[in-house]
Amino acid sequence: MTPPLLTVEGLRTHFFTRAGVVKAVDDVSFTLARGEVMGLVGESGSGKSITGYSIMGLVDPPGRVVAGSIRLDGRELTTLDPESMRKLRGNRVAMIFQDPMMTLNPVLRIDRQMTEAILAHDDVGERVALGRARDALERVGIPSPDERLKAWPHQFSGGMRQRVAIAIALLNEPDLIIADEPTTALDVTIQGQILHEVQKLARETGTALVWITHDLSVVAGLADRVCVMYAGRIVEQGTTAQVLDTPAHPYTQGLLDSVPSRNARGARLKQIPGMTPSLIGLAPGCAFRERCARADADCAETPAMSVDGNDPGRGVRCHHPIVPWTQPPR
Repeated sequence: MTPPLLTVEGLRTHFFTRAGVVKAVDDVSFTLARGEVMGLVGESGSGKSITGYSIMGLVDPPGRVVAGSIRLDGRELTTLDPESMRKLRGNRVAMIFQDPMMTLNPVLRIDRQMTEAILAHDDVGERVALGRARDALERVGIPSPDERLKAWPHQFSGGMRQRVAIAIALLNEPDLIIADEPTTALDVTIQGQILHEVQKLARETGTALVWITHDLSVVAGLADRVCVMYAGRIVEQGTTAQVLDTPAHPYTQGLLDSVPSRNARGARLKQIPGMTPSLIGLAPGCAFRERCARADADCAETPAMSVDGNDPGRGVRCHHPIVPWTQPPR
């Protein structure tokens, strides 16, 4: 059996503030194979982006990874020094941010920014780097790439800037790309083009992809597997068909019921009652219990991730899962 490209085990990332410790990521574990696309979904504040930043080594003080393991192709990332981590970023691991201006330097032309990203990791000539930059722009559907290379970031629309940011992430054909809601600012047509391109990239080059989003319709058409996060923890995971067609956790069901297309025409939109809890001093027990119709006294204890005995890749963190659950043999 081929070992996974990325293995995250017991990851905990905390922020130490004056008000208390914010447990933004609290015991997150998953694996990712080469060429696999995993959707990481949940409401704002569930810990999705911080999980991505933790993998990239981009968590700044007062936050830090306090426990757990992150292994890329067997190499432990949490113990790497800053210089070694810098050599990995943009080369073997890349990130696409939600705001393209977090990626693009407003005072440098696009050609300069793209060729520098190549030359920082690859010993090639300026002409070769420029050719690769042009091909990357063409790959993400930017017209007249030769002219666009000579443009400045402010000369692009928001959607075009995001496509440039995606092109930069593709430059060195990384083993892993973490995409933090990169198509949020794009119209539906361009979004479809980008989703098709990243699926093609994963198939052809074996690049693995973590797609962070709150849009379940994007996940349905893109991801092979889905992890649902709530209050810093993964509460459900499985194949896309399993999670979206037969959700096991009440929170996953609530997210699906909130999608407008699943509601009858003219009917009031469904919503999950209440709000996400504060992650400062979060009480023991199931974090979703105050919003859950299935909660009872058992939910005062923190549930462990329960794995389906018939499918080790299917898991739920709930005392009362919606679907029947086969316990693994002892």
